[in-house]
Amino acid sequence: MKRRPTIGTVLMTLNLVVLVLPLSGLWTLRVYESALIRQTESELIAQAGMAAAMYRQSWRAAGGKPEQLGAPVEERWTRRRGYDSPWLPRFAGLDLTEDMVLPAAPDPDWAARPADPPALAAGEAVEPALRDAQRVTLAAMRVVDHRGVVVATTGEDVDLSLTNMEEISRALAGEPVSTLRHRISRHNRPTPSGLLERSRAMRVFVAQPVLEGDKVAGVVLLSRTPRTLADALYGKRWHLAGLAGLTLAATFLLARLGAVAVTRPLRMVMDRARRAANGERGALAPLDGPVVREVAELAESLARMTATLENRADYIRDFAAHVSHEFKTPLTTIRGTVELLRDHLDSMDAKERERFLSNLDCEAGRLSRLVARLLELARADVMTGTQGETCDAVAVAVAQAERVGAETELPNAPLPAAIAADALSSVLANLLDNARRAAGPKGRVALTLAAEAEHVVLTVSDDGPGVSTANAARLFIPFFTTERATGGTGLGLAIVHSLLAAHGGSIALVDTGRRGATFRVVLPQ
Repeated sequence: MKRRPTIGTVLMTLNLVVLVLPLSGLWTLRVYESALIRQTESELIAQAGMAAAMYRQSWRAAGGKPEQLGAPVEERWTRRRGYDSPWLPRFAGLDLTEDMVLPAAPDPDWAARPADPPALAAGEAVEPALRDAQRVTLAAMRVVDHRGVVVATTGEDVDLSLTNMEEISRALAGEPVSTLRHRISRHNRPTPSGLLERSRAMRVFVAQPVLEGDKVAGVVLLSRTPRTLADALYGKRWHLAGLAGLTLAATFLLARLGAVAVTRPLRMVMDRARRAANGERGALAPLDGPVVREVAELAESLARMTATLENRADYIRDFAAHVSHEFKTPLTTIRGTVELLRDHLDSMDAKERERFLSNLDCEAGRLSRLVARLLELARADVMTGTQGETCDAVAVAVAQAERVGAETELPNAPLPAAIAADALSSVLANLLDNARRAAGPKGRVALTLAAEAEHVVLTVSDDGPGVSTANAARLFIPFFTTERATGGTGLGLAIVHSLLAAHGGSIALVDTGRRGATFRVVLPQ
């Protein structure tokens, strides 16, 4: 049978595809939100690099000296991957799935000591540029000296200390820092909680150390609220509309595929089953090219079952017709004889009464033989071979051959056959009895037995008148007989055929070119 997917495979595939579409959309939105945050971080890193370079130059111009700074920072912050290189590239790395969103930034403290004069002068020099850049970047910018005191800002916190912020503390140690913090709205609006507006409740902080050799001259701190998913999706609204249309089209196509692969063939099978139930013969035929294997197997099984039931119904109808015909003649004879005896018993002589009583006995015997044969045929029709059941075909053949005086050609050793001993005895008894009647008391009946290619082959032959070509095709049909006048029932060969079929065997009339008839029986070993 052609390999086809199962119904479970088709339904599972359809469900997974339909499930993956919305899940992939949510996953994509999550990834896109992280991308928006990293985009903001990357922009702040670039701005912080420029601001740090401006502040370093202004600090040097104001007379700043490295010896005025604190202790040197770790070498890993002044060199990249262990190489002595002037390049210190920094890349965005914030991720919503991995980085914790910290609480809102704490308020600045009063500074314990004022800022260094070079740092104050450098801050005054870069602050106008910071405020001018904020109009375009929308980022809050602050610069602190090496003690964490604000020397330049786009806000109002000059001379205050930011050492209470984790970002500043780590940056003063030479480490570039990027964090996410909860955002406090200055407009007293509720914090957004939806997926599309969640970024509005966060703020990206970037702290960039201002390195002078191996010491920190200050820190540039920038922060900004990232772009929200709602804003980004609105800008892509036409693309998203196209994607939604494509998704709907894909869903429709999947539904059509399910209908073609599963629903439509099942409806065809149901329609044919209803037609068969209404009595239409041959309605349940196998489907043409079904997609799903189970539907193909179901249609084929129902077709075979319907064919079997139709054949069985034909068999029962023909069997009933034959039985009624076979019983009708003797019953009619018996009934007529009883009526004659009832009307003329007193006027009949002893010879006439004996003749009529003999007719009654003969027809009653015929009915008895018919009933016995019908019981044998019924048992043969319902018999099933038992797996592993065998008998010695030689022993059974010897017993049956001696009973009718048949010639034999048998093996010297036992020969097992896959059939019960009583079933094989019934087969041989029917065949040998038919052969003896055809050949007559003085005719020749022969029985041979041999093993051929894991099969047991028996032949029963006689030198009688043989079987005509017209009758050969009807030999195994119940109630067909050419010996009805001598008491034949026409059930013997039908019983033999059913017994052999139940045990996986077969029987056939063989044309040997000689006088008489030869039957060949094949049984598995």
